[in-house]
Amino acid sequence: MKDEKTTHFGYQEVPVEEKAGRVREVFDSVANKYDLMNDLMSFGIHRLWKRHTIELSGVRKGQRVLDLAAGTGDLSARFSGLVGDQGLVVFSDINAAMLQLGRERMADQGRVGNLQYVQADAQHLPFGDNYFDCATIGFGLRNVTDKQLALNAIFKSLKPGGRLLVLEFSKPTNRTLEKLYDLYSFGILPKIGKLVTDDEESYLYLAESIRMHPDQETLKGMMQHAGFERCDYFNLTGGVVALHRGYKI
Repeated sequence: MKDEKTTHFGYQEVPVEEKAGRVREVFDSVANKYDLMNDLMSFGIHRLWKRHTIELSGVRKGQRVLDLAAGTGDLSARFSGLVGDQGLVVFSDINAAMLQLGRERMADQGRVGNLQYVQADAQHLPFGDNYFDCATIGFGLRNVTDKQLALNAIFKSLKPGGRLLVLEFSKPTNRTLEKLYDLYSFGILPKIGKLVTDDEESYLYLAESIRMHPDQETLKGMMQHAGFERCDYFNLTGGVVALHRGYKI
């Protein structure tokens, strides 16, 4: 039986209290080349995945949006335009270096009036209940120590009628694609990380963390357990990425 005081960090078993710090170190290491590596790793396709997330969010003018694991703000920037001057986008990340980069990027784009920046742990959100119309977490849930706790916290923060969208790497639906994906993830991706960021280990962790993340049906069940209804998911790029959606009724 697994020790309840440990969790996985990639393929390693580490004490629960250490995981957040280790994940923070990974993103401190790669923050300055984060956008470049996203383009290189996904061949630019991450932009289409994020566009699909925006399209399915249903966000409208005047609404409040919580963007967790916001990174450098690809989703937050789009939401800022959608909600307008009367709306609010909370740009949130657990990592201070990523949050600062995102804040600078939003300022460079002239997006200041309807954005707030909050360094927060998705497991323990510092917001009131029934506050947001929509919450997103893009490529961040797999790094959370207790994913169920985070889903529970997000559910509480949403208004009735609110929705959650989780964009995350998942399990390819085709066996041949899965083999090619494994070859790329473990044989090529860390080498790209070494060349671009001089950090092979962080991108090896990335590959391992993806494999340890719950598959599509398991994550759907976790969202339902948190209280979300009408849960569904959309496989993107053959299931390499999945977009999950659920509603607080």
